[in-house]
Amino acid sequence: EVQLVESGGGLVQAGGSLRLSCAASGFNFDVYAIGWFRQVPGKEREGVSSISSTDNRTYYADPVKGRFTISSDNHKNTVYLQMNNLKPEDAAVYYCAAGGLYYAGSYYPGHYDYWGQGTQVTVSS
Repeated sequence: EVQLVESGGGLVQAGGSLRLSCAASGFNFDVYAIGWFRQVPGKEREGVSSISSTDNRTYYADPVKGRFTISSDNHKNTVYLQMNNLKPEDAAVYYCAAGGLYYAGSYYPGHYDYWGQGTQVTVSS
């Protein structure tokens, strides 16, 4: 069974940090791209960052560049999203997703095959 399980969300003050984790199982982690998305009620799901599991090439959406860092531990089949200097506009439900390697860098949700259940990030001002 394919599973992606996010963890690490919570409440943080503006300027603070959180590290999200995405633990994957049930598929060949080494040949997938893993992306992080976020969504707030009433808005479309927004791509945040992605990483290619083969060469660890990373991609970031403009709103998070310089503040977020994505990394992968292939031995643990886990991808992390370190989020620093959080802003109130970063508050959302964060999802990780797995898609084909050729879609690494894509923020189109339709390119991703598997999704986690999401973890809530709340940023107080």
